[in-house]
Amino acid sequence: MAKALKKRANKDAPLPVRVRTYLDGVIRELKLVTWPGKQQVRATTLVVLITVFAFAVFFGVVDYILAFGQRLVYQTFTQVG
Repeated sequence: MAKALKKRANKDAPLPVRVRTYLDGVIRELKLVTWPGKQQVRATTLVVLITVFAFAVFFGVVDYILAFGQRLVYQTFTQVG
């Protein structure tokens, strides 16, 4: 009940007070975050880069195959005969 009243009163507060309250909550939550170490950041970054490269190669190959097939279809149906 007290939280509900506090939230309602907070809506009536001036904008600078609401912004300050919001930022205090953000700072409080950021202190609770467990930040990754350098080694973990490097490892996950490497995984992301390898994955992006693999998908780029995959989609490049698929695009080439589809374009080749499209050219064959166009050539087949546009032959003057």
